[in-house]
Formats: sequence, structure tokens, C-alpha cells
Amino acid sequence: MKRQLYDNLKNIPGWHTSDKLVIFSVDDYGNVRLDSKRARDRMLTSGVPLEGRFDYLDSLETRQDLEALFQTLSKVTDHHGRHAVWSPYVLSANPDFREMSRSAEGYRYELVTQTFERLAAEQPSAYGGAWALWQEGIQSGLLKPQFHGREHLNVELLERKLRAGSRTLKINIDNRSMAGIGHERSLPGVGFTHGFGVWSRSEVGRHREIIADGLKLFEKLYGFTAATFTPPAQKLHPDLYPFLEAEGVRAIDKPLYCVRRLDRDRTVREFNVLGRSRGCGHLSLVRNVVFEPTNNPSFDSVGLALRQVAAAFRWRKPAMISSHRVNFCGHIDEENRRFGLAALHRLLRGLVDRWPDVEFISSNELVERIESTA
Repeated sequence: MKRQLYDNLKNIPGWHTSDKLVIFSVDDYGNVRLDSKRARDRMLTSGVPLEGRFDYLDSLETRQDLEALFQTLSKVTDHHGRHAVWSPYVLSANPDFREMSRSAEGYRYELVTQTFERLAAEQPSAYGGAWALWQEGIQSGLLKPQFHGREHLNVELLERKLRAGSRTLKINIDNRSMAGIGHERSLPGVGFTHGFGVWSRSEVGRHREIIADGLKLFEKLYGFTAATFTPPAQKLHPDLYPFLEAEGVRAIDKPLYCVRRLDRDRTVREFNVLGRSRGCGHLSLVRNVVFEPTNNPSFDSVGLALRQVAAAFRWRKPAMISSHRVNFCGHIDEENRRFGLAALHRLLRGLVDRWPDVEFISSNELVERIESTA
């Protein structure tokens, strides 16, 4: 009962539409978490404290991952005859493990294209042709990538651990992975995956530089500018909002409610609704449907998602479905991909069967619709 009440109340404020729009916003594409199952097993043997499905199952998307995803998305079309579309929030870069293994001087990165090229040489059966398939997915309209950051890690935290000679970090670098690294005492509340997490306001200047660099790399990689942005782990200092607007970002994907750290012990509560917020030059996108099928395989993730979609449509809101790549990747465990995509197919079928007038659109298309009516 509490869940039903919450799912309805959260959809009341903000931008409305009579169209039944469905958007799949899926985080973490392009990010290296685990290099391979062999690398994961070596790290476990070495005592790296891996925890949760991201540390155990998440890896850069393989050719097989993309092929299977495209097949699933193509099986279902809306009343316009359009297949389901994926809005992957992507990273522009990953750690350059080779350079970092040679020196503890500082963090170095490689472009996502270099990551795919390296892995295609090291693991050709999984990564040969994967980047080319990415391009095919974009050209066919199955993929409409948007910006998730330059990399899915906190550079300041990583550099402090490098200088301190962290054993866990060294094991990760040796295994071309970024998992189970843990916190840094000098940065309270900042996790290693929190790309723009802060302890002190003084760190914001560096985040501006990283975002600007990441957006330029995004345009270089994909051939267009990013319209929307969601930060890793939803950590972002409010001072960065006007900067992102100046960089051309038109919408920021935010939680309905969060606590933003301003500086050390100073925080601010933030409530967000879909549409334009007072005093901001950007739109806020707020996901209102959760779809995480591999988080708990015994839980009815499809049923929950359909109930939340119903609540969104009841209040004339687009259904913004939130998910992560880990649900659909099989490089570490093929059964994980099979299970996640089977659930996705059931969700897609449920959407078009229950709402024949549903429309599949991308996150940037949603931004365009809101802008055209605001």
C-alpha cells in the first residue's frame, strides 16, 4: 500500500503529457568494471573485497551483449511501428591501466574506443567488432547515447590511493579492473564510483575540467553533442548546474529526492520534478519506474515496472524506466544476460499489450517534447 501511494504521489507534480511515452534510461555503458571472469577470480583470491552484483557481474559490453540486446529491442514495436529504443548513459573514457601500472604519479585515461580496441586484441571472441556494432546500433536508432561522465570513478580518490600505494588498487590495475576499491578516509562519504562526489567544495573546480573534457570526448566519439546528463551514482555539486548549462547540456537526470553535499558538513536537500525548475536553465528529468531484473531474480521486477508505468500514465507522465547495464551483460556470466533480457522482453510485451498506444522514444526526444511545450 505504501509503495502504491508513493508511486502515485511522486507523479503528480511536474510536466504532463497525454501521450503514453516510454523511455529506457540505462546507466554505465562504456565503463570498465571487471575485465573478465578470470580477472575477477584472481582478485577474489588476492583478497579484494568484492561486493554486490556490480563487482561480481558488471563488465564492458561485449559484441554478444549488444547483439542480444538489439534482437530483444527489435522484437517489439509501438503503434507507430517503432521498435523499443535504448538511451544508454555512456562514459567517454576509462583508466589507462598500462600507464598507471608504470607510475604512481597520477591518474591516466584512455578513450572508450581505445578500451574496445585493447580488449578486442586481448579478448577477440568477446570484443572483436563490438565498437563497430555500437555504431550500427546508433545508426539504426536502437541506441541513443547520452552523457554519464568522463569515467565512472572519482579521480581525486583514485590518485590519493595511488600515492598511498593501496594494495587493493594495485591488484585492480594489474587485473585491468575497477571493483571493490572502497572508500578513502580523507574523502568522507565519497565512493570510488562517485565520479563527481565531493567532500570539500574546493574539488568542484576539477570536476568542471573533467566534465568539459568528457563532453568534448563524447562529441568526438559519437559525432553529436549530449543533450542530457546523469552523473555516476547521482553525485553532483549544485554549483555545476550553471556550468553544465553553459557547456550545452539541456537536461540533467536527477533523483526525485537527494541530499547534496555543499562543503564538508554542509548539505542541502533537493526535491526534483520533471520539467523546468525555477532559477535553472536546464530541464530536470526524474525517473519514475525501476527495472533491475538481476538485482533479485526471485522478485517480480516486470510486475513492479508495469505497476509503476501504470501510475505514471494515470497522472499523464512519461514512463522513465531506470536500469543499469549490469542487468544485460553476460561476459562474466551468460545466464545473467539471458535472465535480464528475458525479463526485458516480457516488459516490452506487457507495455504494448496493456497500452496499445504506447510510444517508445529516447531521453533526448523527451527533452525536445518538453521544450516544445514549455
